[in-house]
Amino acid sequence: MTKPSRSIMWFRRDLRLADLPALLAATADGREVVPLFVVDPAFAAAGAPRRAYLHDSLAALDRSIRDRSESRLLIRRGDPTEIVPRLAADLGADEVYVSKDFAPYGRARDEEVSAALRDGGRHLIGVASPYAVAPGGVRKGDGTPYRVFTPFSKVWRQTGIDAPHPEPGDDARWVPAASLDDLAEPIFERPDFETPPVGEEAGHRRWTEFLDAAGAADGTLRSGVEAYHDLRDLPALAGTSRLSADLKWGALHPRTLLADLDLSGSKDDGAVVFASELAWRDFYADVLREHPRSAWWNLDTKFDAMPVDTDAAAKARFDRWAEGTTGFGIVDAGMRQLLATGWMHNRVRMIVASFLVKDLHLPWQWGARWFLQHLIDGDLASNNHGWQWAAGTGTDAAPYFRVFNPTTQQERYDPTGEYVDRWAPDRGEPMLDHRAEREEALRRLATLKASG
Repeated sequence: MTKPSRSIMWFRRDLRLADLPALLAATADGREVVPLFVVDPAFAAAGAPRRAYLHDSLAALDRSIRDRSESRLLIRRGDPTEIVPRLAADLGADEVYVSKDFAPYGRARDEEVSAALRDGGRHLIGVASPYAVAPGGVRKGDGTPYRVFTPFSKVWRQTGIDAPHPEPGDDARWVPAASLDDLAEPIFERPDFETPPVGEEAGHRRWTEFLDAAGAADGTLRSGVEAYHDLRDLPALAGTSRLSADLKWGALHPRTLLADLDLSGSKDDGAVVFASELAWRDFYADVLREHPRSAWWNLDTKFDAMPVDTDAAAKARFDRWAEGTTGFGIVDAGMRQLLATGWMHNRVRMIVASFLVKDLHLPWQWGARWFLQHLIDGDLASNNHGWQWAAGTGTDAAPYFRVFNPTTQQERYDPTGEYVDRWAPDRGEPMLDHRAEREEALRRLATLKASG
């Protein structure tokens, strides 16, 4: 009797079992499948919130696999370019299946893994992606990419998106846990940090609650998605889905969410606005694929000459921003919410980013790194291009002289002070005069323009 072939399902940003095309492909045709996650040393620099969230996500995925089979999630720690090819050879796996990665590091890593596997007569097979429309899938009529969101989103809405995929059936062949015990390693030491409920089941519960009609945050009987357009910018209220970390780590796929939305309404309809946020996620991933340098360098290169402060005094100002002690209530509340929970409301992210770049005159990269270190939903493409939006150096058509006034932003989006009182009740005196620093930001812009 011929021994069945064996494959590896290498999980990365797809920590779920349902609606995962790569897993369906790995388990097809009677193949035995080994579920694998490699804890990359590159993740060691992440802060406690991110490491705790990943730890709990891996534990949840392992439980899901054990509940459905006699297998387990195989954890290995080290360089995946060495571990994956060696493990495939040790296990006799002819193919390694992954969801495609389009970020600069991921693409380079996968090219190296693929080459090493080929040397052994094996193959890395990429199937689908973490996006509703994979990067490269939305193009102008001449085949070139978009650099502005609005025209991108119009084509994105017209692009066909697959229906959600099922889980592998009961006939899926998982390699027994006993065969993996000698190969497995602990996940890593979990930081002492409280995370929200994580994993595929928790993500689906959050999504169901967001869809179900109930008493909304504004006191009406609306579902979260119905109220989304009206409430999403108010940080004191539960007006967002809180699914960003589920999407980042792949507990849910955006295709799953889109399938549940009625998108026939107007542009101000909650479901349409929510879908637009998913389009932004795809757009920034597309921009990063086309311009890998934009991960850490200005997409608009003329801003490379913009004067920014990097001396010791600048670093002291950064520390006050990071600790939430600037004296501006909504800025400090956002930064303290980040430190305490690993998450920050999106409107507040824009406000604190503008403050760092336009009031403190610091490099946007400093803030982007801080966010990626602490955010449980930190995603390179969305995070860093969001920072470039705030800095005026990226895809946004608005000019650099858009400067958020933190006081008026607080008055508009936290009029009762509930959010600020919750997170920064002991705020002190403002560390600077916003009007003067706005003028300084515009002066620097004028200097840049004058220099050509």
